[in-house]
Amino acid sequence: MDGATALYPLYSAFVQATYPKKEYDPYEKEVMVNTTPDAYNNLIFGRVDMIFAAAPSKSQVEKAKEHGKELKMIPIGREAFVFFVHQKNPVSGLTMEQIKNIYAGKVTNWEEVGGAMEDIRAFQRPADSGSQSALEHLMGDIPIMEAPTEDIATGMGGIINEVSQYKNYKNAIGYTFRFYSTEMVQNKKIKLLEIDGVAPTKETIRSGEYPIASEFYIVTAGTDNPNVEKLIAWILSPEGQELIEKTGYVSLD
Repeated sequence: MDGATALYPLYSAFVQATYPKKEYDPYEKEVMVNTTPDAYNNLIFGRVDMIFAAAPSKSQVEKAKEHGKELKMIPIGREAFVFFVHQKNPVSGLTMEQIKNIYAGKVTNWEEVGGAMEDIRAFQRPADSGSQSALEHLMGDIPIMEAPTEDIATGMGGIINEVSQYKNYKNAIGYTFRFYSTEMVQNKKIKLLEIDGVAPTKETIRSGEYPIASEFYIVTAGTDNPNVEKLIAWILSPEGQELIEKTGYVSLD
């Protein structure tokens, strides 16, 4: 198995609960952790039986079809796609429309959304990363503005570090997933924005009140390994869903 960095604490917990006890090299053995693009490539090319990830990008779906594979997505939990700014930014929330206008390049100054008179520096992630695919899903048919190379953060932690840097604090905005920002990185120089007046918490994700909550998945692409369906069934069972909650994510129920 393989998966997104932001979901590694979760599926490593599944492994600890169900796999034989031994050392698992996170880059070469049965349980790996790579970036989302690498995980999808490993799945499409048959190097792994399953991955834990956000929904695939359009290009990842097309690549699977080109190689005769159909991606099957099994939802196992819920997560919030979050936007964040430096803690010293006076803006504490945005509307969905404002977010879309910022990343479409229509809103370019914080003053337009209740902030200081500063140009907005909107960081993005590389194509096919989990969070960039989430932004594409959010934007729908609205084209995303082209970001300068220096405003594309390569790693999940990189985008958080860039926004939290003092030199950028007046004007930066970025995006990631709630668990990664609050539990894995815990950078106290950033703050998560309310969207349409709702903060991204486990409670608002579970209730559906937070407007950018989505499911995360086990993704398969056709495997004859009989243990895959058994593991999926266990993850969807009350015991597996309880482990999702204990690990700090949000279960389906």
